[in-house]
Amino acid sequence: MADIDRKRVQSSFHRGAGAYDQHTPVQQRVLQQLMQQIRQYPLEADATILDVGCGTGRLLELLGQRVPNAALTGLDLAPNMLQQAAERLPSTVRLVQGDAEQLPFEDSCFQMVLSSSTLQWLDGLLCCFGEVRRVLEPEGRFVFSLFGEGTLCELRESWHQALLNAGRETAEQYTGVHRFHNSEQVRQALELAGFRDVSVWSGLEQVWYPDVPHLLQAIKRVGAGTSRPPSGGGLGWRRVLHEMAAIYRERFGTEWGVPASYSVIYGVGRR
Repeated sequence: MADIDRKRVQSSFHRGAGAYDQHTPVQQRVLQQLMQQIRQYPLEADATILDVGCGTGRLLELLGQRVPNAALTGLDLAPNMLQQAAERLPSTVRLVQGDAEQLPFEDSCFQMVLSSSTLQWLDGLLCCFGEVRRVLEPEGRFVFSLFGEGTLCELRESWHQALLNAGRETAEQYTGVHRFHNSEQVRQALELAGFRDVSVWSGLEQVWYPDVPHLLQAIKRVGAGTSRPPSGGGLGWRRVLHEMAAIYRERFGTEWGVPASYSVIYGVGRR
């Protein structure tokens, strides 16, 4: 997997924070699926819970409704996301700017750690999973979701073909889409980090757009389109972009528009 420019990810999500909830239908569906999973585990009335990559605070809001007296903490890399969360959530929720690979918390201080649609932005998962295990109390649960291999497969295929058609040498290296982890990588990282009772499964979500420009704009609006920027640019690159859009429409377009597929990996582990 190519190295991810974490500063670029932070900056792009910072810029996209204001419009995030309006343009993330898949992420909102995943939140509901994650809440169903969380409900399977008993939580004390004053449970200590951390949301890694809390974004605009929607998951924390749902948790607050379920466990009103819980001590909730949200962590995010992007300041504007935290600002959006602060406007949504009561002042009792602690919001912290920080990195999922260097959690700024003491050992064994949370009964549950959660994360939704965030961890795909990490180059590797082992460091983060190790940090999550460190901050969990003994027997604490880690419940999470992330986008996995196969996400935006239509976009990847269309970019690849357009680059080949244009004779670009970068066709094999750059496909216009972030490279995602697969389920086995997620499972192995959980086990290597020392989690027990590991369970990993996946689901498929789709969202439809009127056309390819609307799809690309939606990805850009939520800050998710710039982790692996293309090399080059100018008129030649714009031609490749138009070629990609034409291929996308031809291969995947229907009378309802164009689809974007998201492979969602869910995982649970116990310290």
